[in-house]
Amino acid sequence: MEVHNIEPLYDAESRILILGSFPSVKSRQQQFFYGHPQNRFWKVMAAIFHEPVPDSIPEKKKLLHDHHVANWDVIQSCEIRGSADESISDVTANDLSVILANSPIEKILCNGTKSYDLYMKYIYPQTMIQPLKMPSTSPANASWSLERLTEVWRREFEGL
Repeated sequence: MEVHNIEPLYDAESRILILGSFPSVKSRQQQFFYGHPQNRFWKVMAAIFHEPVPDSIPEKKKLLHDHHVANWDVIQSCEIRGSADESISDVTANDLSVILANSPIEKILCNGTKSYDLYMKYIYPQTMIQPLKMPSTSPANASWSLERLTEVWRREFEGL
């Protein structure tokens, strides 16, 4: 059984909540989100906000806080082989109530199909907040170019 070891990232001004499924092996080692160098999450966020791609954890936190973005994952613990979403079983979901009670979240974006499906199964019945399923920034989603990912993700931040 693997247990989520990264605290949720949010503050009193967070307006968009981005949820992954469960941290990759690399992210669990770094104890921060999207730690695999091939994951395009940080490149997409930097491009959306016209900022340099952050390198350090403090820079990554600042980028999200500056733009009112919260980040966490759907799963609190699960069985998983390596970083493979398709191997996830025996799921215990994270409790999003601490974020939702302390941030004016207007939109929840699920980073990929697995995150979305798990949210709908385990979290939606409690929150009744419909998330949006976004194309995954994972390197496993190789059919999506960085430009195409950025274009689709950017639309969800317009007007906020």
